[in-house]
Amino acid sequence: MSSLSVETLAADAAEPITSAANAQLGIAVLAGIAVIVILITVFKLHAFLALTIGSLALGAFAGAPLDKVITSFSAGLGSTVAGVGVLIALGAILGKLLADSGGADQIVDTILAKASGRAMPWAMVLIASVIGLPLFFEVGIVLLIPVVLLVAKRGNYSLMRIGIPALAGLSVMHGLIPPHPGPLVAIDAIGANLGITLALGVVVAIPTVIIAGPLFSRYAARWVDIPAPDRMIPQRASEDLEKRPSFGATIATVLLPVVLMLVKALVDIVVDDPENTLQRVTDVIGSPLIALLAAVLVGIFTLGRAAGFTKGRISSTVEKSLAPIASVLLIVAAGGGFKQTLIDAGVGQMILDISKDWSIPALLLAWLIAVAIRLATGSATVATISAAGLAAPLAADMSTTHTALLVLAIGAGSLFFSHVNDAGFWLVKEYFGMNVGQTIKTWSVMETIISVVGLGFVLLLSLIL
Repeated sequence: MSSLSVETLAADAAEPITSAANAQLGIAVLAGIAVIVILITVFKLHAFLALTIGSLALGAFAGAPLDKVITSFSAGLGSTVAGVGVLIALGAILGKLLADSGGADQIVDTILAKASGRAMPWAMVLIASVIGLPLFFEVGIVLLIPVVLLVAKRGNYSLMRIGIPALAGLSVMHGLIPPHPGPLVAIDAIGANLGITLALGVVVAIPTVIIAGPLFSRYAARWVDIPAPDRMIPQRASEDLEKRPSFGATIATVLLPVVLMLVKALVDIVVDDPENTLQRVTDVIGSPLIALLAAVLVGIFTLGRAAGFTKGRISSTVEKSLAPIASVLLIVAAGGGFKQTLIDAGVGQMILDISKDWSIPALLLAWLIAVAIRLATGSATVATISAAGLAAPLAADMSTTHTALLVLAIGAGSLFFSHVNDAGFWLVKEYFGMNVGQTIKTWSVMETIISVVGLGFVLLLSLIL
């Protein structure tokens, strides 16, 4: 009896300590995120610096030794760069080759030549989705805006009827489909299978982009009926070129890394034998590094040389592609440092302790975490990275497919309701010549639809798979 009493007392005594520790850690997390939010939104500090300072603040509020916090942050930063830094660079090179060679214009012009009338919004979402595969969201917008404005103006279409499908295609690719930085970092942090995540991401992306793009654009065009602003139509890259790549070669180059990664995923599922020669080969060629590297090397010939670029011009294009991604790379790296600080502080275990008695599914919980950070910071990438670090422990007992769905849930949450603290919000507003209210009624609502619909399909797949 006394033994039982001692054990019971020990358990009872341990509970307040655990609760108190969790409470302190929870406050530290909120304080750390609050520091990041305030620095980004109020003081307009660069996200790299904000994430670095926020990581240190998190450790300080959690009562951790500062040298340990610095070690955790540095380790997370280094591992993130090692995991996705090269992939981001390769994606930027491929995107620059696609833009400068006129390959993107070739895709656009070919599809538009075969589409008209009611088919035009569907053509725009197809163009944006294909071009959005290797490009960052901001680059994709800059690339597609001339097309959107020209089509709307020459075809006498509503700007929103054409623009919303294009934006939806780019945004869905950015949030759900690797090799974009957010999904790549989430895959790395959670330990998901890239090929399966890519395959399931495509399954979720297709209906999501249809609903948020061509279907929603009907209503957006009624709510905001504005003409295409003439002042925002810039010169297209291919106007200065004597020739440009063929449509087939350009499409094949863009889709090459996606196909290689999907082949690897398919072989892994069907063969499932690490000693099998076919699986070993596809594991190599389907790895993100080799797949993207292969696309870049192929693109040098199918895009650069096909456009008449000299060796010097190709070298210059590659060099120019790397400078703009320095900021993105640093933000992603600092986000990885913040994630590692969260993990080493014990936040993952805290979330498990708190949520184990909740009836909220893990996928929904991960989505809500990403939504909260997205609304606070305005950055989809920061939301994805931070939420992945917080939700990583939820994947401990998950199957391979559900781990991939966890990544997609976070990606969907990271797109929720873009507003005034998001650079993308202002980019869309200025390019389309809208005021703040009009941008909220179109762009912000579209982003919310993508987030909610994406989550719905993720949850549906979780019931099936």
